[in-house]
Amino acid sequence: MATPASFATPDDLAKAWRTLTAAEGERAALLLAKASRRIRLTCPNWRKAETADPGVCADVACDMVKRAMTAETTNPAGWSQTSSTTGPFSDSHTFANPNADLYLTSAEILLLGGRRGAKAFAVSMNGGG
Repeated sequence: MATPASFATPDDLAKAWRTLTAAEGERAALLLAKASRRIRLTCPNWRKAETADPGVCADVACDMVKRAMTAETTNPAGWSQTSSTTGPFSDSHTFANPNADLYLTSAEILLLGGRRGAKAFAVSMNGGG
């Protein structure tokens, strides 16, 4: 079975973000393919969103990869938080994406036609329908 194409290329990411090194371009290509698969699996209505607003899937894939690659460079050790104290001065940091995960925000899921929240089931307490 043929693998579907990524929604975006490393060049698309570079245009939206910054110039990428050769190594970053290779990493971006892998992450963009992974992000595209996640979009397809998480948002079954992605085709409808893409038809209504061509390029929206590429935009979201680039945003996902940018978050992951930024986290990789700003927090290479994968720490969730750090702090340091020197004399009377202290500094503390909490990282938003410590593991450099690829993820869709709830706003992106809505943008791609996903649901706001799933209802598991409802039970009628009065025996009616």
